[in-house]
Formats: sequence, structure tokens, C-alpha cells
Amino acid sequence: MALEINREKPQIMHIDLNSAFATTEQQAHPSLRGKPIGVTNRVSKYCCVIAASYQAKQLGIKVGMRLDEARDIAPDFIILETDPPKYHHVYQTLAQIISSYSPSFQMKSIDEGLIDFHGTANLYQSLEDVGREIKTRVAGEIGSYMTINVGIGPNRFLAKTAANLNKPDGLNVIDYKNLKDIYSRMKLTDIFGIAEHFEARLNSANIHSPLDFFNASADHLKRRVFHSVIGEDWYLRLHGYEVDNVATKLGTVGRQFAMDAKTADERIILPRFHYLCETTGKKLRFNNCDARGILVWADFASGDSWYTRKMFKSTFYTDKDIYQKALFLFNQRPRGLIITRMGITCYQLKPSTRNQISLFDEINRQDRLTTAIDDLNSRYGNFIVGSTDVAKSHKIVKQKIPFGGTKYFELLLGSTPKIT
Repeated sequence: MALEINREKPQIMHIDLNSAFATTEQQAHPSLRGKPIGVTNRVSKYCCVIAASYQAKQLGIKVGMRLDEARDIAPDFIILETDPPKYHHVYQTLAQIISSYSPSFQMKSIDEGLIDFHGTANLYQSLEDVGREIKTRVAGEIGSYMTINVGIGPNRFLAKTAANLNKPDGLNVIDYKNLKDIYSRMKLTDIFGIAEHFEARLNSANIHSPLDFFNASADHLKRRVFHSVIGEDWYLRLHGYEVDNVATKLGTVGRQFAMDAKTADERIILPRFHYLCETTGKKLRFNNCDARGILVWADFASGDSWYTRKMFKSTFYTDKDIYQKALFLFNQRPRGLIITRMGITCYQLKPSTRNQISLFDEINRQDRLTTAIDDLNSRYGNFIVGSTDVAKSHKIVKQKIPFGGTKYFELLLGSTPKIT
């Protein structure tokens, strides 16, 4: 394989909301604007910064840093607890804006979206003008303090690369004319998907820069670097050809929780565990899947960990079945130990057969009941109908911010407040 740079006119746009979670808080609270702030899932002395404002980043505060470390750098650093419904509103508005330009769009995460203009680019004189218009709409429809980076390229990879340039509030195009120049100004770790361990692998194959990476042959990348066809994918990706427009198969669904109260008391543990089971059931049904396997696990204050799993003869999907099976396994854990984290995962997923009428009326009643409860909760708010202990735990086991995607964000959130 030996290809020239893709000379196609760039028709993929990547949109990245700058420091989305911290900036959303600054938009909602004008007194925080211009200040170093961050957000975390639960505020405590040793909590980690999961998102930081640009003012904090400029001081050297990084994502993953502990609060005490951040305050050693900036004593006036402000940490806030995440507020998912607020970010949900931002996500929904951004998705509405993005979807209005092409029927082919995708929200890659809560703060990133992609528009494919193939077949619709002729409706617009310039995609750069579209990018500027989207910037204006974000400021007007989400908030004047919100900014985005826009990247335009011939494939998803280069559009995202362009969106990472000149932050914050940049707009860049990468095409066959400037591709090599862009690569010459980057480091290997600036390339999305290349972390330090992959950089070392590339270095060992005499690839020390993005230009070296680009100039390497497909065969060299396949045989010497990646030892698989992934090397050919990277060759195509770097030359501007699309290889990332593929759907991935769902392998597992589950949830985990870092305990708000470190305890061995089952009166505290089991309602929270029940909640994890029911929200896992929601995910399963959302994907129209049934499961055959369950894995449960726990971490203890002693530093020890425990897990067990089981494959069942028949598939399951209802909250009742998941909880009963998971609880049977969870009750096998060592007793009397203080739990700090716990979780459940359903695996061996298969397309659901629950729309098929069963010969057994008990199964049909269970199907109808589950569907009715899901419909009521979808219409009136999650956990309006359900067990008492799950309703209480819903207020404790907060929805974490799913940085890697948006699939379950709307599913697990009920209300969407406005910010001004």
C-alpha cells in the first residue's frame, strides 16, 4: 500500500466545547469567571480534579491532580461538585445546534460532536463560515462565556486534530496542502490515540515525530510497529483517509460506586448495590440486549479486593432478575470487611428476545410490568416507580460524568435546568 495524501475537499467537522464542565460552571456563576476552578464528582480533602478551567490549566493544575496538590499550586483554587443536569442541558443544546447542519452527525462525548457534510456540503458556501456560525450560536444559545474549537478535515482523525489546535476558541482546516506542515509542528503525543507507551513503541521502530509516522510505509507500520492490520489503519488515517467510521459491538454493561460511607453495614451497602443493579438493567434494556453472565466485585479498606462471576443457563434483563442473581453472588463476599468500592457487570450480551410472546404467562406478565415501569420512569422521571431503597439511593449514588461518551447520559438523568 502506497498512497498520496487524500486530496478530497475536507467535509468532516469536529466541534469541541472548551473546558466544558468548568466553563459551564463559570457560565452559570459569573463570580467564578476568570478564576482557577475545577470540578470533581464528590468534594473531599483528597478528591481528584476531573475537569479544570483554562485559568487553572495555565497555572499548571492538571486533570487527575488531587485537590491538596492543586491548592499547593494555587491556594485560591475553587473546587465544585459536578452537576450533571446542568451539563445535560449544555449537551442537549450543543447536539441540537450540531444536528441542524446535516443529517449525518454524531455526539462523540458530552462536549464533542462531529458533522459529516458529505452530500450536503453544496448547501453551504464555506464550511469555515459554518464553523464561525456555530461559534456564534453556541455563545447565543448556550452562553456568552462558552467557546468552542472547530476543526475541519477530510477524515474524522484530521478533523479532531484540527480542533485541538489553537485552543481555546480556534478554527482550523487540515487538507492535503498543509497536512505535512501541521505534522511538523506537533509531537507524537499530540496525536490523538498516541500515549507515552505507544510513543515508546514508535521510537523503537525509528519513528520519533509525526512526520516520521506519516512517512513510514504501511508495511513497516503493520509488521514492525503494530504487528497487525492496525498499522495499515494508521497509515490511512495519517494520509487523510477514513477508517474510523465504524460501529463497535457492545460487550458489557455495568456500574460501579465509590462508597460515600466506608462501612461494612449491610443496611447501607445493599440499597446502594440494589441501585447499581437497577441502573445496569436500564442500560441493558436501553441497548435492547439480554445478558447471560454477571460479575460482581468489591474493594475493601484493608486494600484487598474480591470478585466472583457466574454464567446462567438462560438470559435475563429485568431489574428483579439482575438483582436476585447479583445479590446471590454478592452475598458470597467476605463479611465484616469495610467496603470502599463495589460494582456489577453484565456480560455475554445478546439481542433481546423479549418482544416474542412466551408460552408461560408468568414471563409475559414480567415483560409487561418491566416495560410499563420503564415507560413511567421515562415519562415522569427516573425512579418515580421502583423499590424504596433504590429511590433513596438514587439521591446518594450520583450520576458520574461519562467523559468517554453520551450513550447513557440522557438515560440516567431526569431533569434539565436552564443556565443563563
